[in-house]
Amino acid sequence: MLPYGDKEMRANCSSGLACPANSSEEELPEGLKAFGNLDLVFTVVSALMIGLLMFSLGCSVEVQKLWGHIRRPWGIAVGMLCQFGLMPLIAYLLIISFSLKPLQAIAVLIMGCCPGGTVSNIFTFWVDGDMDLSISMTTCSTMAALGMMPLCLYLYTLSWNLEQNLTIPYQNIGITLVCLIIPVAFGIYVNYRWPKQSKIILKIGAIAGGLLFLVVTGAGMVLMKEFWNSDIILLMISFIFPLIGHATGFLLALLTHQSWQRCRTISLETGTQNVQMCFTMLQLSFTAEQLVQIFGFILAYGLFQMLNGFFMVAAYKMYKRRLKNKHGNEKPSCQEARHRKKSTSPKETTAFLEVNEEATLSPGPSGPVDPHGAPTPTGDIARAN
Repeated sequence: MLPYGDKEMRANCSSGLACPANSSEEELPEGLKAFGNLDLVFTVVSALMIGLLMFSLGCSVEVQKLWGHIRRPWGIAVGMLCQFGLMPLIAYLLIISFSLKPLQAIAVLIMGCCPGGTVSNIFTFWVDGDMDLSISMTTCSTMAALGMMPLCLYLYTLSWNLEQNLTIPYQNIGITLVCLIIPVAFGIYVNYRWPKQSKIILKIGAIAGGLLFLVVTGAGMVLMKEFWNSDIILLMISFIFPLIGHATGFLLALLTHQSWQRCRTISLETGTQNVQMCFTMLQLSFTAEQLVQIFGFILAYGLFQMLNGFFMVAAYKMYKRRLKNKHGNEKPSCQEARHRKKSTSPKETTAFLEVNEEATLSPGPSGPVDPHGAPTPTGDIARAN
């Protein structure tokens, strides 16, 4: 039985102003005080950068494909099941398996209940995933988080005898939605009106996104070294949690007969969480002293999900290059045989037969055609007969 009725978790925060975690008069530790002063600047800069990235990624979205996902949201439904079904369950099982302390357990559970992050969209682009599905899943999971986050937290903490009120960051969710929908809509419009220019914007955005992620990863390493004061168990969980999310998301997509492209997309969307939203919720719900104890886990999770994404992209690029080299080294006879095999598909065979039938039934200039399809001899050949 986990001690979730512990006294350290019995802070009465029924009022947002009464909660010490929300009080601006509380003296913060040295490191978190500096971090808090830069919080507004970081939020504004990250919102602008995410908006620019989503605009460039929106240039890869086609209206017809996006409408197809909305009309038949089977892929979106599988992704939502992974996001709000698998991830909170995985978090709960990790909490039980490692017998985490109450504060650590809440941090892990909140991370599992958060919606998908925008980082998954750029990773999906790099692994040739379904960008229409990826952006649709990120947008739908962020919108669903308005109701699914409190529902999942209520269901999984129902047996914990928890008296700590958890504050859902609705304002942060709204900002995330604005940073998603508006830039993507502009990108879709640019792709519809100027398809050639949209490809150039997409390449520039992919390069800028890669540089931004490298900077964020480096900053995450520095901050984790500065703030890490947690035990090795949290570090282990922050490493294996996104990996389990990627693996289970891929398996569920495979079991529901999704294409390989969609399997890659759903896998990346499942394991990649909105870390900033998790930090905002913990900041609104706990005191500064409690936040210091779990801040390292948030940084470690964000860092490891970035590194996992980079490794997945590198593995896919190596596999793609190896496959390309394998096809390039084949003998010409094998390539011709494969080409003949492709050219004799049922659709092409049907089209070929239809063309031949039309050519046979249409009268030619040399003379009439008999019912059996053979031309009637004319001219000197007829007189010779």
